[in-house]
Amino acid sequence: MFKADTVKNDSLKAETMKKNTNANNSLTVHSLATQTKINKRQAFQAQHSQQAQTQQNNGAWLAAKHINQSAVTVVAVFMCFVSLFCALSFGAADISFADVWHSVWPTAADKELGFIQRIIWELRMPRALLALLAGSGLAISGLILQTVTRNPLADPYLFGISSGASLGVVILITFTGGIFTVMTPIAAFAGSLVAMIMLMLIAGRRQSQQVESMLLAGVALSFLFSSFTSLLLYHTDPQAITAVLFWTMGSFSRAQWENLLFPTVVITACITFMLAYRRQLNAMLLGDESATTLGIKVNRFRLIMLLLSSLITATLVSMCGGIGFVGLMIPHIVRFFISQGTIFGILLTALVGGIFMIWVDILSRTILENQELPVGVITAATGSIFFITLLYFRKNRPN
Repeated sequence: MFKADTVKNDSLKAETMKKNTNANNSLTVHSLATQTKINKRQAFQAQHSQQAQTQQNNGAWLAAKHINQSAVTVVAVFMCFVSLFCALSFGAADISFADVWHSVWPTAADKELGFIQRIIWELRMPRALLALLAGSGLAISGLILQTVTRNPLADPYLFGISSGASLGVVILITFTGGIFTVMTPIAAFAGSLVAMIMLMLIAGRRQSQQVESMLLAGVALSFLFSSFTSLLLYHTDPQAITAVLFWTMGSFSRAQWENLLFPTVVITACITFMLAYRRQLNAMLLGDESATTLGIKVNRFRLIMLLLSSLITATLVSMCGGIGFVGLMIPHIVRFFISQGTIFGILLTALVGGIFMIWVDILSRTILENQELPVGVITAATGSIFFITLLYFRKNRPN
């Protein structure tokens, strides 16, 4: 009897020890899993900090020269006003800087400048402001695409988004007969959305091949939409073809005060959104997995940013037509000096884009006597050279 009790007690002890061992093992596994998650999060956070530092070093030319970024931003704002002032002076009718000054800030003795004031306030001022908005918007749109797709060659023009927006506008003109109505921005936005959706479907999700595939798919879609646009224009009213063709090559000739409110609101809202979510944009540069670990809903955030880029492009295309390569050049130029993830980087991208487009517009109005050259011709010429140079350096850079 005693022996049986002893065996029973030993078995109970062995079972208790086994349960304790299993419990300890479960706690150990749970602790290891928790610690692994913590270590992984810390590793990604350290990687995020390292990547941010790397971006800062890559765009730290100003810091290396001990130049304050805020001072550079102030200088860019000043250069923007100077460029606007020059845009009011240069044109088919030469107006001196003194007359421009007295027309913008008139006094009681400036009544004889009535004709010059009309030229400046009714023609050149809205045109210069539209050029500023177009340059800023296209530069910001390119920055968005390059960030969320992690593709340094991203651009609304190269990706076919501008061509899709142009096709939407031409479809509206063909079936309604009206030229540039209230529905024009909506048609352009619908066309840009179709282009963006087709681009993402064709490019796929493999990051290793996405840079080349998105570029090739964008070029193919651009030619596809351009062919449909040409086909529709062939059957359009001949009187409207000349105006539409000139508009598709890029022009600020439609600039009027009543048309500036909508693009101003759209571009200002998008820049404000980018400034508010700049940390999420920086995390997207690390990759989808890293951004997800940092608590970002990658697919939803990418979709929102792509919608913003399409909205900016569609708004500007409906006003100015197709203007290419601005979204490719300006972010790269600014990124060389300042990291794109900072507030100053985003603001400088918008300012430099606006300044660049103002001078392109000045050149388009003055390069030919008594004629206006399409803005898209100049940006395509300069942008193609920049694009080839960028491809060359990407091909020959060390791995």
